Amino acid sequence: MKKRILSMVLSLSVLFCLSLCSIINVKAYDKSGEKIDGSYLTTAETSKGTTNSGITTRGTHLMDGECSITKSGVGRIYVYASTTANHTVDYISTIIYVDQYNETDKAWDQIDFWQVEDVDTYYVSTSKMMMVDRGYYYRVHADHAAGMDTEIPYEEATTLTDGIFVN
Repeated sequence: MKKRILSMVLSLSVLFCLSLCSIINVKAYDKSGEKIDGSYLTTAETSKGTTNSGITTRGTHLMDGECSITKSGVGRIYVYASTTANHTVDYISTIIYVDQYNETDKAWDQIDFWQVEDVDTYYVSTSKMMMVDRGYYYRVHADHAAGMDTEIPYEEATTLTDGIFVN
């Protein structure tokens, strides 16, 4: 009976030590929760930013904008952004930026950007599937503009996602 109890206590001790070691390793690696330049570092599968989530209010021409980033496989992300006007406008645009978190500098480095624009419409959008380096956080931010040629400068807004870790 003593051998059985001793064996059970020893087994539970080993199991406890293994569990504790794996928890410590995960904690040392996980940077989740840090906020860097407006974006939280997360391990989420996707992140979305909209003009409706901030203090930006609806304008005369610009209704809203949104951007998103989603993990789309190993070392792959899908990014999206759109701009919507309240009515047909002379000019509408979305500029999307993709950033990678640089842990050395504790800053976001821009790795890609592009613009989509149109005239005499109320909506534009853009998306792209991208291959990225694994082991980094990525985020998207976008600039949205809409307006009439008689009222320059155009109304503008910015959207921003949190950073997602791509493994």
